[in-house]
Amino acid sequence: MFWADRIAQEIQNRYSGDIKAGRPLIIRDEKTVSGRVHVGSMRGVAIHGAISEALKEQGAVNSFLYEFNDFDPMDDVPEYLPREVYEPYLGRPLRNIPPPEASAKNYAEYFANDFHAAIKHAGFDPKTYWGSELYLSGKMDGVIKEALEHAHIIRQIYKAVSGSVREEGWLPINVICPTCGKVTTTQATDFDGKSVKVHCVVNKVAYTKGCGYEGRIEPYGGTAKLPWKVEWAAKWKVNKVLVEGAGKDHSTRGGARDVANHISREVFHYEPPFDIPYEFLLVGGAKMSSSKGRGSGASEIAELLPTKVFRLALLHKDINQQFNFDPYGDTIPTLYDLYDKLAANFKSGVEDDYARLFTLAHVQPPAREETSDFLMRFSQVAFLVQMPHLILLKEAQALKGTPLTEIEKKEIEERARYARKWLDQYAPEKFIFKLQESLPNGSRELTKEQKEALRVLLKDLEIEYPEKGELMHTLLRAIPERPAIKLSPRDFFTAIYIIFLDKDSGPQAGWFLAALPKDFVLKRLREVAA
Repeated sequence: MFWADRIAQEIQNRYSGDIKAGRPLIIRDEKTVSGRVHVGSMRGVAIHGAISEALKEQGAVNSFLYEFNDFDPMDDVPEYLPREVYEPYLGRPLRNIPPPEASAKNYAEYFANDFHAAIKHAGFDPKTYWGSELYLSGKMDGVIKEALEHAHIIRQIYKAVSGSVREEGWLPINVICPTCGKVTTTQATDFDGKSVKVHCVVNKVAYTKGCGYEGRIEPYGGTAKLPWKVEWAAKWKVNKVLVEGAGKDHSTRGGARDVANHISREVFHYEPPFDIPYEFLLVGGAKMSSSKGRGSGASEIAELLPTKVFRLALLHKDINQQFNFDPYGDTIPTLYDLYDKLAANFKSGVEDDYARLFTLAHVQPPAREETSDFLMRFSQVAFLVQMPHLILLKEAQALKGTPLTEIEKKEIEERARYARKWLDQYAPEKFIFKLQESLPNGSRELTKEQKEALRVLLKDLEIEYPEKGELMHTLLRAIPERPAIKLSPRDFFTAIYIIFLDKDSGPQAGWFLAALPKDFVLKRLREVAA
């Protein structure tokens, strides 16, 4: 059973009473928009979104909420922004910081809009809201009061569950300084049932200075926020959340989820939601950070892939498996190859997890009869768009052997658009090709064995020239096997690539040569044979 369906069934078993009573299951996820949101953050969106879709298919009414957390403070300046401009705003809530450009009202909205576009492109449509709305509207006032009244219990939980010690008198509230607007520099004590004593400490944190303000503040209506582990549990209660997962690092014993679970039960008297601890989407083998600028932006990657391949990237691994997404490597061609295999499996009528994954990759799954029999490999398309003398659809039709359908033409043209973007911005050198108009200098390094094999190829082609790629490939493969040729197949194909592309590797050689003009191929081989 595919992982999304399996988890959806587990959720239904846990909340069967709510489902029978007609109460919608609330699924929630969030992201603090501290900067450009990396593509790794799409993993959480996709996991929660796919489970929401699976539940709906199984008849369980649910609502997927997604929070853009704009009330957390800025604790560092991303490396792609001018430090001298944003350093004065360190310690302030993200919503109270100006945007990098005038296209948004504030800093948080600027980066959230960019991420929201990626979410939409992936075909997910959660109900979005701002974290600050919960505070400014007063929805958080009740849980703030509960937390302050049970501060001693929260201190005990921190110590017992995570080993973190909070000094006597510490309160689980971060007040926004009414003078300097910072939240990370304030310290709250002495809750009297209505207000707290606040001190904006000059040297409380290393990255910004407090202003020294002292006074009393009523911590409601957006004047303060809960620390995040307490806040996490509080948001479950306020939003009536029943399903919410997070990265596996939060779900370790003594971790943030463990602390939040205890606070939820012991302070807010709310049963924690169904947990979905999941592995990360990595780039270059490393977990990414929005504030540190590591990793490819979600919106940038979304622009590199059509929705169906973007969703496939996010959903094809089980939640317990990591996925390394590297746009500068083989990831994108490999994803297309996987899509093509899934499409062929789906077309065959097989009912299995691969067919299920294929349908989930589409916002509107195609009917089997609408699925194309012919999908040109992305790597082939990427090669052809670099060959100005070749007509893409003509070469695709020659490869297929029969006329292309309109669906096939549309798919090939779509792949060409995305291939050009990838080639322009990310593709590694091994995918970049330029047909050499004259015999390249690299041909001087060919061994006598390689030159002899190319002479044999020339003679064969002068006798009979295969017009189809598979026939050309058969001819090529047979040459190194001849007793008179003292050359490995690899060295033979390397020689072909060198004289035409000035590289030691390339696309499938038979298809490549068959796609080139016959006169051009023969002329180049004669130049080598001379």
